[in-house]
Amino acid sequence: MATIAGMRRSVVLFDLDGTLIDSGPIIVASMKHASLTVLGREPDEELVRSAIGGPGLIAQMRDLDPARVDELVEAYRAHNEPLHDTLEAFPSVLELLTVLRDEGRRLGIVTAKRLRTVGLALTRFPALADAMDVVIGAEDTERHKPAPDPVLEALRRLDADPADAAYVGDSPFDVRAGNAAGVFTVAVGWGGIHPDERLLYAGPDALVHTTEELHAVL
Repeated sequence: MATIAGMRRSVVLFDLDGTLIDSGPIIVASMKHASLTVLGREPDEELVRSAIGGPGLIAQMRDLDPARVDELVEAYRAHNEPLHDTLEAFPSVLELLTVLRDEGRRLGIVTAKRLRTVGLALTRFPALADAMDVVIGAEDTERHKPAPDPVLEALRRLDADPADAAYVGDSPFDVRAGNAAGVFTVAVGWGGIHPDERLLYAGPDALVHTTEELHAVL
């Protein structure tokens, strides 16, 4: 699919946590709850934060205790899912989605979350659901970020070329997945999970801190 005239990226894919929704605090809280409940100890918060946005919940729990993954996952989900009722989105990002749609761009979500959990967020923010042409979750590919597979699957479903697409995320895993998929990668600094230094080390094409900056690079 050719790029729409006057537009550098006709397809814009977004990570979910820390990019569209301000979910960092509830993720960290639920990781702490799971570790305390199952293992009787509080995890290293920096290690928890550094893994957010990567290969997914099971991999994160395996890092905490490979022998008790199932228990940790169950405790995490029991704590985390009800907290979606308290979720906040980044208002300026939701406004930007409307602008991008009005410009004729196609939008998508590419996340390591299960589709069921993604659905909780989309139910909380119907405008977010309405804006998306494709949603890729954990069940949609065997390999997860930082592998390129989830990004490439979104492009396949949209019949889009990587050269016409951008992937926007708040973690180094997003940047690495986008780079491996051959799309334009944008790291955002408003997620509150990963510091700029970690994002820049992953090698994004751009690092932005406001939606105005994001719109400009797209």
